[in-house]
Amino acid sequence: MTFTITILGTSSMVPTKERNVQAFLIEYNGELILLDCGEGTQRQMNIAGYSRAKVRKVLLTHWHGDHVGGLIGLIQTIFNSEYQHTLHIYGPKGSETRLEHLRKTVDFENPVDIEVHELNPGREEEQLVVENDEYRITCMPMRHGTPTIAYAFIEKEKRRIDVAKAEKFGLKTGPVMGRLQRGETVTFKGKTITADEVTYVRPAKKVVFIPDTTLTNEIPLLAEGADLMICESTYGNEHESKAHEYKHLTAAQAALLAQQAGVKRLILTHFSQRYTTVDHLLEEARIHFPQTEVAHDFLKINV
Repeated sequence: MTFTITILGTSSMVPTKERNVQAFLIEYNGELILLDCGEGTQRQMNIAGYSRAKVRKVLLTHWHGDHVGGLIGLIQTIFNSEYQHTLHIYGPKGSETRLEHLRKTVDFENPVDIEVHELNPGREEEQLVVENDEYRITCMPMRHGTPTIAYAFIEKEKRRIDVAKAEKFGLKTGPVMGRLQRGETVTFKGKTITADEVTYVRPAKKVVFIPDTTLTNEIPLLAEGADLMICESTYGNEHESKAHEYKHLTAAQAALLAQQAGVKRLILTHFSQRYTTVDHLLEEARIHFPQTEVAHDFLKINV
C-alpha cells in the first residue's frame, strides 16, 4: 500500500496567481491528516477532490498567518458536515490559547469536540506526536521567529503475504494467513510453515516536512534516511542574506541538508512571491543534490 502526499500550497507569506500559501495533505488508509492550513486551504482541497469531513488531525508547524489563516474556516465547515469524530490539532507551545482566541473571532455553534495537543520538544530532541499500529508521527524544533516545529510521518514496516508462495502451500485467505502475516509459525495440513517462507517485510517509509526555519542541527537529525523530504526554500542564492535575516532557507541550503541527512528525494516549496519562476532555485539545489524537484500546487506524491 502506498500513501499519498498532496501539496495544496507552495507560496510563502503572500499567495500569487499560481501559488496558494502553505498546506499539505497526507492521505493514509482513508484518513486525512492536514499539515498547516493557510488561507484558501479549503478551496484547494475542493479542487484536489478531498472531503474536508475526512480530516482527523491537523499538524501545525507555527502560528504565522500564512500557515494558519484558513484554520477557523476549515473548522466551521467541518462542524457543519455532521462530523462524528474528535478533531485533534497539534502544534507548538501556546497553541491552545491561540486557537481559543481564533475561535472567538467568529460566531458559530461548535457541536464537535476539538482536542489541542501542545508540543514542546527540546533542542536536538525528537518528540513523539502520535502513534498507532500503522504509523507514528514525530517532531523536532526549528529556528524561526516564533516557536516552530517540523514533522516526520513514518509508516511502520509491514509483513506482507507473497501470494505465489502461499498458493504453493495451498493457503488461502483466512485465520492461518493472518497469523503468518503477524510473523507466527503455523501448522497447515500437517506441515509446519514459517512466516519467512510465505511472507516478506516491506520496509518502513518516512516523509519529513521542514517548515520555515534557518539552518539548524535538527533538520538532518529529523530527516535522517527519509524517503522524501519536503523543505522550505524561500530564497535563491542571490537573497541568502535575506534568508538569514528572516530565518529562512535558500534552495541550495535545503539541498545540502538533504545530502547531509541521506534522504532519497527532496522537494522544494514555500517560494518567495518575488519569483515568477523557480527554475533557478532548482538549478542551485541540484548542484548539491541531484534528486531535487520543485513543488507546484496540487502536486500529488505516492510514497
